[in-house]
Amino acid sequence: MTIKRSGVGPRLSQSVSYGDTVYLAGQVADSGDADATVQAKEVLAKIDQLLAEAGSDKSKMLWANVWVSDMSYFADFNKVWDAWVVPGQTPARAAVEAKLARPNLKVEVAVIAARSV
Repeated sequence: MTIKRSGVGPRLSQSVSYGDTVYLAGQVADSGDADATVQAKEVLAKIDQLLAEAGSDKSKMLWANVWVSDMSYFADFNKVWDAWVVPGQTPARAAVEAKLARPNLKVEVAVIAARSV
């Protein structure tokens, strides 16, 4: 099997596909000064785009790891998440509070998805 990488940089690739599995790097908002709701929408839109580029979509997510910089953002994130996921097709998920790479970031999400079902 071939490993396919996209968005390759010196430190990480935005996505890596191997066989029928796609691994996405943790996605953060570009609009770092925005509130948690806006950041969540931006992050999930990036995930949609990366999954589409890899031949997948959010209905095929297997796993999601969610980091929030403060648990006070968790409810806002979940409102956006709940409206975004496909009912009945939700992935296994973990969510934790963590210090993120930049102080203005409020949420980061990484996912693993299937490319075919």
